[in-house]
Amino acid sequence: MNMTGILIATLIVGAVGLFVGLFLGVAAIKFKVEVDEKEEAILEVLPSNNCGGCGYAGCSNLAAAIAKGEAPVNACPVGGEKVGKLIADIMGVEAGESVKQVAFVQCQGDCDKTKLDYDYTGIEDCRMLSFVPNGGPKACNYGCLGFGSCVKVCPFDAIHVVNGVAVVDKEQCKACGKCIAVCPKNLISLIPYDAKHVVACSSQDKGPDTMKACEVGCIGCQLCKKNCPADAITIENFNATIDQEKCIGCGVCKEKCPKKAIV
Repeated sequence: MNMTGILIATLIVGAVGLFVGLFLGVAAIKFKVEVDEKEEAILEVLPSNNCGGCGYAGCSNLAAAIAKGEAPVNACPVGGEKVGKLIADIMGVEAGESVKQVAFVQCQGDCDKTKLDYDYTGIEDCRMLSFVPNGGPKACNYGCLGFGSCVKVCPFDAIHVVNGVAVVDKEQCKACGKCIAVCPKNLISLIPYDAKHVVACSSQDKGPDTMKACEVGCIGCQLCKKNCPADAITIENFNATIDQEKCIGCGVCKEKCPKKAIV
């Protein structure tokens, strides 16, 4: 190849490179995505667990929603009040009051306190037991199945099966809600961290039926309701519920409960 051919090839390559460079430069300017500085700052203070407890797919989605004013500054259940205040400072607003919450399993019918209808051998997944007779081997059809589907989804190692019943470690729990979503019996809910008394039973059977199945089941006797000085207890479907906003923590309900269903 003579020198002229080499020069021509070099010019062609250089021209193509220049064209591509100019094209990419123009494209970068035209399709540039504006970054919200507040969104980036919010994302930095979020815990990055991406647990979905806030209702969004992950921390980046929540950060975008807060920056746009579509979500409250204290929407992150994992970060809690501390992170809420940091985000409020970024957004230039008041954080507002937030109540720390933890998950609570509304059952204490462990292997010693509840009866079995039959021995179960099979897949140890609570969600699968909806396909077996009576929804599981325990005589109480409302109780914890004890196979730990909630344990498997908890990203904080805050829930464990103890003697056949899931138990939440309130110090480890971040109220992300994953255990609530996976429980097929709808036994798990969020309660205030400082709740004084709660009903640890979800049975809706009549008293005699509940007593046949479990030693510590709520029988709807209404003794707790009749003796509550704060009118904080209601009975529906043979099961007591304590209104945590009304509860004064006096402990009368726990003392009067004949089945020790209030803890």
